[in-house]
Amino acid sequence: MSKSSTVTLYDTTLRDGAQGEGIHFSLADKLRIAQRLDAFGMTYIEGGWPGSNEKDIEFFREAKKLKFKHARLAAFGSTRRADTKVEEDKQVALLLEAGTPVVTLVCKTSMLHVTEILRTTPQENHAMILDTIRYLVKMGREVIFDGEHTFDGHKLDAEYTERCYTLAAEAGASYLVMCDTNGGTMPSEIFRITNAISRRLSLAGLKDAKLGIHTHDDCGLGVANALAGIEAGALQIQGTVNGYGERTGNCNLVTSIANLQLKLGVRVLPDDKLAELRDLSLFVDEVANQRPSGRAPFVGASAFAHKGGIHVNAVNKLAASYEHIAPELVGNSQRVLVGELAGRANIMLKARTLGLKLEEKSPEALKVLDHIKHLENEGYEFEAADASFELLVRKSLDQYKPFFELVEYHVSIRKNPAHNFDSCEATIKLTVNGEKVYTVAEGDGPVNALDAALRSALIRFYPKLADMKLVDYKVRIIDSKSGTAAKTRVFIESSDGDSTWATVGVSYDIIEASWLALRDSVDYLLSRK
Repeated sequence: MSKSSTVTLYDTTLRDGAQGEGIHFSLADKLRIAQRLDAFGMTYIEGGWPGSNEKDIEFFREAKKLKFKHARLAAFGSTRRADTKVEEDKQVALLLEAGTPVVTLVCKTSMLHVTEILRTTPQENHAMILDTIRYLVKMGREVIFDGEHTFDGHKLDAEYTERCYTLAAEAGASYLVMCDTNGGTMPSEIFRITNAISRRLSLAGLKDAKLGIHTHDDCGLGVANALAGIEAGALQIQGTVNGYGERTGNCNLVTSIANLQLKLGVRVLPDDKLAELRDLSLFVDEVANQRPSGRAPFVGASAFAHKGGIHVNAVNKLAASYEHIAPELVGNSQRVLVGELAGRANIMLKARTLGLKLEEKSPEALKVLDHIKHLENEGYEFEAADASFELLVRKSLDQYKPFFELVEYHVSIRKNPAHNFDSCEATIKLTVNGEKVYTVAEGDGPVNALDAALRSALIRFYPKLADMKLVDYKVRIIDSKSGTAAKTRVFIESSDGDSTWATVGVSYDIIEASWLALRDSVDYLLSRK
């Protein structure tokens, strides 16, 4: 494919993506995502199947009020039914009622599906394709032809599948999309069959026909297969944000866009829009209530994270030594991790990102590194606990001042099923600025009660604690083979409304581990303020 060719982006997150397990979009969700996709620069946005459910019908009603600046909205549906006039087919009528400028038709291109699923004749299926496309074009719609099971069908009966494509082109479809519906085709087969269909169209005098590619990820090849189709001449790529979709998902458009533009030299977006790629990925995950994948190519939190000491040492000298692109191109950033595999360069660079001056070859850096390796051997992890790491470095540099000292704490839990009564209470004794403080508080659980008691003791001295909230609490059993005697690692994420930070604590006692993380969280806020 010529690098000057224009490849269009077709997003089906709202339809194909919504078919993924655990993905549920409300009407408001779909409208928000559609607007974001348009602002990002998608060429086509598939809104749903107006013949399948009331929510999709309502979406198209509301979408008419949206003023898309870039994208063309598509309604998805199928050809007319067998032995039915296209003008009388109710599903085709609903496609027109959706009022979208584009209609995408799923059509059978595999002889197996024609005879065994549709239970009709090969000739009737061809007529269904021809009639429906011509009718919708006549009604003023741009029609995109989605050939279902193209590659499986081509391997079964190449002549029949290719004839489906020539008919769709003759009828006026703008794009002829080859679908690897079962996701079982290899990239080499995608390339070969795409070339075969392209040659057939040329021989039929349809050289201007534009092919598209729609792949699934059942073999982990959704993106690779889509790129193979593009390299073989396809001019439209269909997929979903973050690869949502049925079974193992669809082609991930986020990964595909980055590969197209940064690796294959196929420009699909302006540079400033490409830099929004990570934000788009996180936005759709947030709306879908999905946890973002840290290992997602290009946009994941770990995509440019470095932990091994040799790697970090090299990256400090030349980022490209272990980074295949500049992270900023896709809106990401470099991260340096610290842990048992770290070297002094890790510590120095990590400290630098936190605004702390630490020389790589200084005794302080070696001291911090030895301390971290000892703590990680005890079960600590600092990769996701920047606040605890910063406090550790500050203590090593004698830049830490304790804001309070613990004298003792006590946590009690009372439960009386007979009277449907339970309570958690914590008492805490501290020394603050030379003054002894003793408080008691109740909570929904032992950690919540301990948190409440600590805040109650400190709020008079440090009013800024009123802004602090615990937003996440995670527990991990470190050595599960020890059963109830296993060590526990607790991560706590806190926020003051402006920023968030994470801390870690480890102990055989879950309350003690929670206390250590909680103490660091308060210490971090106070030291920062």
